[in-house]
Amino acid sequence: MDDLRRSRLTVFFRLLLTIPHLIWLYLWGAVVGIVFILNWLVALIIGRPAKPFQRFNAAFLRYTTTVFSYLFLIANPFPGFTGEPGSYPIELEVPTTPEKQSRLKTFFRLLLVYPALAVAGVLLYATYFVTFLGWWAAMITGRMPRGFRDLGANAIRYIEQGYAYLFLVTGSYPCASPYVGMALGTPVAAAAPVEPAAPVETEAPVAIEAPAAAEEPAAPEAPEAPEAPEAPSEK
Repeated sequence: MDDLRRSRLTVFFRLLLTIPHLIWLYLWGAVVGIVFILNWLVALIIGRPAKPFQRFNAAFLRYTTTVFSYLFLIANPFPGFTGEPGSYPIELEVPTTPEKQSRLKTFFRLLLVYPALAVAGVLLYATYFVTFLGWWAAMITGRMPRGFRDLGANAIRYIEQGYAYLFLVTGSYPCASPYVGMALGTPVAAAAPVEPAAPVETEAPVAIEAPAAAEEPAAPEAPEAPEAPEAPSEK
């Protein structure tokens, strides 16, 4: 998990450190353009992309995600050059096996993806601005503000989802939710786990005795009968 700490030295030279990746990204992207045309024809014929093209394009999208995450200070480790899944703290979740896709949507894919790419362009410029502010914050404090990191991660996630739709990696249209599409499909940037609060001890309830039943009053004793008077004696 990203603890938001950034090395001031690598932050200062971040653009220079990313140049080898940008060169490799350009070369890889040129091949992806050719693969896209071939994959588009295959999808029109059989109704799904070719499996080798699917893996190739998915790896390219994961790689671009890691490169731009590093360049825009969204993540700190230096990325690898292969786009392997699980190789970076921030990566795009894309299907590695071809999905059945509509031939009609495939035929008009360039038109359908245009609105998403227009939004992605706006988000990219917003990411430039956030990176500029985050660069200064990281140089001063040695940390990337969480809000800047999350905003940049959300923007990159949407941009990469747009290209995943364009390259036929997925038939799902890009989603703007911050909880879909990037593994960090989890919230984009997961906060530190909150420890559960210790249970509050409560006193055992005091048992309340039921009031004793009132004793019934004793019945009054019957009065004794008076003794009869003695008869007078004869004289």
